[in-house]
Amino acid sequence: MHTLVTGGGGFLGRAIVEQLLARGDQVRSFSRGVHAELTELGVEVVRGDIRDAEAVAQACEGIECVFHTAAIAGIGGTWNRFYSANTLGTENVIAACRRHGVQSLVYTSSPSVTFAGGDQCGVTECEAPIDLAWLEKNECHYSRSKALAEQGVLAANCEQLATCALRPHLIWGPGDPHLVPRLIHRAKSGRLRRVGDGTNLVDVIHVENAARAHLQAADSLVRPDSPVAGKTYFLSQGEPVNCWQWINQILALVNVPPVIKSISLKKALRIGQACEWGYRIARSQQEPPMTRFLAWQLASSHWFDISAARQDFGYQPLVSTAEGMQQLAAWLQPS
Repeated sequence: MHTLVTGGGGFLGRAIVEQLLARGDQVRSFSRGVHAELTELGVEVVRGDIRDAEAVAQACEGIECVFHTAAIAGIGGTWNRFYSANTLGTENVIAACRRHGVQSLVYTSSPSVTFAGGDQCGVTECEAPIDLAWLEKNECHYSRSKALAEQGVLAANCEQLATCALRPHLIWGPGDPHLVPRLIHRAKSGRLRRVGDGTNLVDVIHVENAARAHLQAADSLVRPDSPVAGKTYFLSQGEPVNCWQWINQILALVNVPPVIKSISLKKALRIGQACEWGYRIARSQQEPPMTRFLAWQLASSHWFDISAARQDFGYQPLVSTAEGMQQLAAWLQPS
């Protein structure tokens, strides 16, 4: 296929690019940054901002399938910052696909679009609807902007453009520039606290598994009467981990002491709201150390039923959690 990966220089985007190249697809990457390593791999690299409709349209010319991974993530910043990139940027991608006759669009969403402040234990896509009102009330800007984008992608599904949305949860693995380094940094600085009683289970997914699922979904989309078209799917390792035990396992790989100190969810919520107010008043674009959303996420269980992905496009996590941790150890502790 002639493929476009938005955010091709990012963590997940890069893994998708590499898997596409490995099977012989022609790959174009669209992102804001300079990624010389992609050019060396044979990728056509196009620089641009996802918020620039014309730049996105030009990047989609001659493309058959788009993997839209580009997004602004995080818990800090204004609503407009997330909305302009994640929601309006996705609208630009959809419009560009229509303009140039792109056949299929695979959108990277997030399970957090379904979060509403409580435990989610083994829920299916049907059992976890998007609650935009809750996300807006609690200022979950990232999740709300991604939810709106996901709804737009699914609504765009038609005979000319087949679309789907994938919800990988806590992507990690060698080369991770986000989750793992952030955990280690906060633990080393003494700013990491367990929230809640430490028994909550969460889903995670190795980056190679997440990337492979994107390719599998794209392959299914081009088939007549594809069961994937117009649908959204949870993705994970297939078995949840204890959130705080898993964090401590990662810390142990770099000889950082485990997280022992804890605070209650109630206290974390108070701190989170105070941080939100303070950063809003200061008009800071930095990430606060705590928000209400982060407090809920750290204290609650959220793991999902991936049966639909298994059934509809054959998803199966090939890299086990144990194998992934060995890879992570080798990356964090190079010889």
